[in-house]
Amino acid sequence: MITYLGRRAFHSILSVIGLLTLVFFLTRLTGDPSALYLPLDSTAEARAAFARLNGLDQPIYWQFLDYLRDLLQLDFGESLRQNRSAMQVALEAFPETLKLAAVAITLSTALAILVGSLAAARPGSMFDRVASFVSLAGASAPDFWVAIVGILVFAVGLGLLPTSGTGTWAHWIMPVFVLMLRPFGLLVQVVRGTMLSALASPYIKTARAKGLPLQKIIFGHALRNSLLPVVTVAGDLATSLVNGAVVVESIFGWPGIGKLMIDSIIQRDFAVVQSTILVTATAIFILNIAIDLLYAVLDPRIRY
Repeated sequence: MITYLGRRAFHSILSVIGLLTLVFFLTRLTGDPSALYLPLDSTAEARAAFARLNGLDQPIYWQFLDYLRDLLQLDFGESLRQNRSAMQVALEAFPETLKLAAVAITLSTALAILVGSLAAARPGSMFDRVASFVSLAGASAPDFWVAIVGILVFAVGLGLLPTSGTGTWAHWIMPVFVLMLRPFGLLVQVVRGTMLSALASPYIKTARAKGLPLQKIIFGHALRNSLLPVVTVAGDLATSLVNGAVVVESIFGWPGIGKLMIDSIIQRDFAVVQSTILVTATAIFILNIAIDLLYAVLDPRIRY
């Protein structure tokens, strides 16, 4: 196990370094930050002083070497916009994204397990057909489209929910629903498929022959043996929520790391962009390791 964890950590560190290298050079293509942070009528001397103060007067490869050196010293740079540690800015925003993603994946997984199990228990029934239709529609609907329609209907049209921000339980409803939709749709299909296979197994037929209640057969026997594929897909979806909540956070004004990343790219706050990428990539690495370790808990036969 220790060898496995060490190997995964080494590969993940290499991936993070490659990602940060790519982000470093791509952010420099967005333009000169002095055009945003200095007055329009600023002199060439003022622009040169700004570049020198922020280390932007050196050739790009020297900037990159300085960045790597600072990373080794755990110095992630200063935010041009907020004039404080870029890593601190990213870490303050990340819990908001983590809470939103955790609520969405927890609710969608629990609901999908319930709906998928009941649909598999009665294949071909009206409930099964409705569940399949709703799940396929949810998995296919674009997040941005659902978010905009939700704002138009429930915020602008009916005035029931706020359009953006945080603070009350009402602010959570639309962002969580939008983020839940695709994971719920995909997980219902996975749960239904694995449960159909499990319910056709000989040990389930034996349990039926003994006269066990259907509820105990489904949730007490078949479900446990169907969880590995569900955990795999749910883990991938959880990482995608952490990494891909950018659109939803931007539309609903959610103060998470995704919105911070977009705002920082627009404002050419290079250090904050790099810090948000580093925090997100590290969180995904840790989450993937946790999911791999969970396999051994669900199935003791698995050994790395």
